[in-house]
Amino acid sequence: MQLFKTVGIIGTGLIGGSLAQGIRKKKLARRILGVSRSKKTALLARKMGIVDASSTELELVKEADLVVFAAPVEATLRLAPSVARIIDAKNCLVTDVASTKYLVAWRLSKLFPRYVGAHPLAGLEKSGVRFSKPEIFQKAMCVLTPLASTDPQALSKIRRMWQELGSKTVLLDPATHDRILSMVSHLPHVVAFALMGSIPRGYLRYASGGLRDTTRIAASDPDLWNEIFLTNRTQLIRAIESFQTRISSFKKALSKNDRARLKALMQQARINREMLR
Repeated sequence: MQLFKTVGIIGTGLIGGSLAQGIRKKKLARRILGVSRSKKTALLARKMGIVDASSTELELVKEADLVVFAAPVEATLRLAPSVARIIDAKNCLVTDVASTKYLVAWRLSKLFPRYVGAHPLAGLEKSGVRFSKPEIFQKAMCVLTPLASTDPQALSKIRRMWQELGSKTVLLDPATHDRILSMVSHLPHVVAFALMGSIPRGYLRYASGGLRDTTRIAASDPDLWNEIFLTNRTQLIRAIESFQTRISSFKKALSKNDRARLKALMQQARINREMLR
């Protein structure tokens, strides 16, 4: 079902490339355009057949009726004013896939009257267009973050797009999104990075599946996560403090040789883990 005539995707990496492939597979747009930071990525996206045309210049998306910011957060914020001067900002739908929402939604809603924030909870620890695939959105959750001023028709259309791509859509305000994601996504990455940074390299040869499973996301792109952490630092600091309290409870139980308390902490964690779908 065609929803758009021309979709312009700014940032043809893992998520942007996967989105382009999904839109093409589901025939949601007549044309797909991709803007990349590097000529190499732009050429690869075209060679892979992900986009109909590619460039490193924002002018490419001038005629789009949907523009998707799929670049890192800081790049999205930096490029948005230029895009607003290029497209028909009053009529073009604009969305993004940023992992933090409060700052992005506040800035982009001022520039684009038909902006709808979105965050597909999907991805891989690998990055780059060569790893992109539309299947990552299947059965994934996509959080939409409308504001009081959000155009209802724009929201409906963006929601339909994600549903057509196989995602379950939910609505959260940007601040609530950032608070929740600081706990369920950003904190786990901090913990994985910190854990791998705490283990002497000489010990790693003895690691089994448990460490690999626990720290898979420590292989994620540091540049990407640096931006995510810093643009949600207030909520993330609170999440880290909550984690520190829990770690201290384990340390205290061990110091006191408190078998019952130690077991209770693990029992509670086990129950919570079983709630994950």
